[in-house]
Amino acid sequence: MLESHQPTPKERVALVIQYLGTHFHGWQRQPQHRSVQEEIEKAIAHVMGHPVTLHGAGRTDSGVHAAAQVAHFDATGKIPAHKWATILNSYLPTDILIRASAGVSPDWHARFSAAYRRYRYTIDTAKQPNLFTRAFSWHYYHAPLDESLIQAALKPLIGHHHLAAFHRANSGRKHSWVEIQAAECYRNGSFIHIEIQANGFLYGMVRLLVGMLVQVGTKERSLTDFTNLWKDERREEVKYAAPAHGLCLLRVGYPDFPFPKEIWFDTQPLFGIGQEEAARSNRGFPP
Repeated sequence: MLESHQPTPKERVALVIQYLGTHFHGWQRQPQHRSVQEEIEKAIAHVMGHPVTLHGAGRTDSGVHAAAQVAHFDATGKIPAHKWATILNSYLPTDILIRASAGVSPDWHARFSAAYRRYRYTIDTAKQPNLFTRAFSWHYYHAPLDESLIQAALKPLIGHHHLAAFHRANSGRKHSWVEIQAAECYRNGSFIHIEIQANGFLYGMVRLLVGMLVQVGTKERSLTDFTNLWKDERREEVKYAAPAHGLCLLRVGYPDFPFPKEIWFDTQPLFGIGQEEAARSNRGFPP
């Protein structure tokens, strides 16, 4: 009697991923450079015994962090979907962490099923640098920053706009239309946080945008001029991008997501009390 050879069943597995971008050349796999995608694919292949393609919700640039990147792959074998996070973490380097894994429908896609992506940029305005925040924030102490001006500059950006002024060269994208769903700037102590949520982002968009917003916050550029700059697509005036290490992919949202909010919604800790305030606090010391 001939042995029956049934095809190995497949299950689509979604992952919520955190990584420190410092020593990665971005998310996307590429020759001669270390990438997050390749590191996770190697771990999956080690477990399954054959190469696997991991599909991410978006590509982060070199040096950019992620608090809740989302990706999926098609698994074969008998490993339950919710076990993949623990298994992969045992093979991954310390600058990548799978927060959770879950089974999703075969037509669910980390990129194409996403309703939005949200980024947070952190600026440290304290006079003195801090080693423990340096890897995650732009230390900008050269001039005072007015977060209310930055917030005012962000407001007109909400909506469907052609943002070619904030689109880096060498992008494969054929247009620069973006639907910005939310944008805000707020301060916690010496830290200013800028958050932008959109259906998708242009190559280099957030860092170019933050570089110009800082000019608004220092009053080097007026609110009117900033708005006219992007409306008139004056790309030649956008010459400086904010450093990559201050940027974090905060989360990716889906209409139907199999993970609880505590896994993915807001998992990058906010730097709250400023260095100067901490130095004055005397907590834990006698008067």
